[in-house]
Amino acid sequence: MSNDLIILGVDPGLANCGWGIVALTGTKPRALAYGCITTTAKTAEPERLAAIYDGLVAVIGTYRPLELSIETVYHKGNTKSSIATAQARGAALVAAQTRQLLVAEYAPAAIKKAVVGNGSADKAQVQFMVKAVLGLDELPSPDHAADALAAAVCHAHLRKSRSHEKEYIIA
Repeated sequence: MSNDLIILGVDPGLANCGWGIVALTGTKPRALAYGCITTTAKTAEPERLAAIYDGLVAVIGTYRPLELSIETVYHKGNTKSSIATAQARGAALVAAQTRQLLVAEYAPAAIKKAVVGNGSADKAQVQFMVKAVLGLDELPSPDHAADALAAAVCHAHLRKSRSHEKEYIIA
């Protein structure tokens, strides 16, 4: 595993923040771990954001990724939801910055296109293709973790075509 590039994928959300760790050997990605940091609406927002930050710092400490691939915020007309997602992204970005990870951001449609071949794929299609691409025995669950793995797979596929002269990449 020492020659592998370890990528952390994050599907940001305040209630459910999915994460996935992918190791890239050459051009072949494989899943090392995945999960979801869950917070409840009964908990104060600063505590929820701290839980996301702390959870991701723990994942980074365990798996030692060098790069983070994270979804951008997709605004579907629900401003409150978009703000909560943006705050969760902020917690994830701070966790990555404090651990000196290269950060790459991808729109949800770009991630779906890279993994499924269709930028408007549904969650079930993403789960199925993540399972297939990573050779998993079962569908990754919850879907937030599958989306995080998809973000990592997207970055694994696209990173060589991106410029790495910048520490911060937006696609």
